[in-house]
Amino acid sequence: MTKRIGFIGAGKMAQAMIAGMTANGVDKQNIMASAATDRTINTVSEKYGILTSLQNMDIAQFADILILAVKPDKHVTIIEEIKNHIKQDVIIVTIAAGITLAGVESLFAFPVKAVRTMPNTPSLVGEGMSALCANKYMTDRELTMVEQLFQCFGNSEWIDEKLMDAVPAISGSSPAYVYMFIEAMADGGVRQGIPRDQAYRLAAQAVLGAAKMVLETELHPGELKDQVCTPGGATIEAVAALERAHFRGAVISAMESCTEKIKNLK
Repeated sequence: MTKRIGFIGAGKMAQAMIAGMTANGVDKQNIMASAATDRTINTVSEKYGILTSLQNMDIAQFADILILAVKPDKHVTIIEEIKNHIKQDVIIVTIAAGITLAGVESLFAFPVKAVRTMPNTPSLVGEGMSALCANKYMTDRELTMVEQLFQCFGNSEWIDEKLMDAVPAISGSSPAYVYMFIEAMADGGVRQGIPRDQAYRLAAQAVLGAAKMVLETELHPGELKDQVCTPGGATIEAVAALERAHFRGAVISAMESCTEKIKNLK
């Protein structure tokens, strides 16, 4: 990768992306990030060894791929600040919920290559899941290049933009639901006498292993569940208890609430 990659914003998600990129062969001198405070800039510079600046304009002039790693309400201000200073063929990448490709194009007010993405926090440990979509100005080669960058810190999927509002509920926000599930399972273990630290490890590894089974066997999750549920056994009793508590319905309801919130951000 010889392209220069710029980050406007250097928070946790940006740092996760930077860590993945540098660990996978992207030259540190080809990455530059800006932040609002000296403290963040110094931390990022020392930790990752990349170029840094307090000026967003420096990033705009540097980048071939410009990642806007800022909150949704900051995009209007940031784009107004940099739009007359970007390279002619720059690729604009957004990572915030609710920021549409059409919205990005309208803010620049001229044709610009743009990719809308939704990564998630497991990117911090190289196990992220990112959804991607792009506008009509992107070439196949450029799409591949962006995809390769996102695969530096996990996996990625190209989807139709009309589905992007649903992505936070299934992969963006869902780690929070899983953390709650792990915590609840650990609480159940503690209630039965298992030490807290062991309970967390047992629960977390079980979730990790179950997820890996879904991905690697490609079997339907229901089939994998059935394999664990022996007739008249303890697991089917637990499954029945979850069904009585509307476990699946609660998850779907939570996802619907998340999606509605995302739609209301526009």
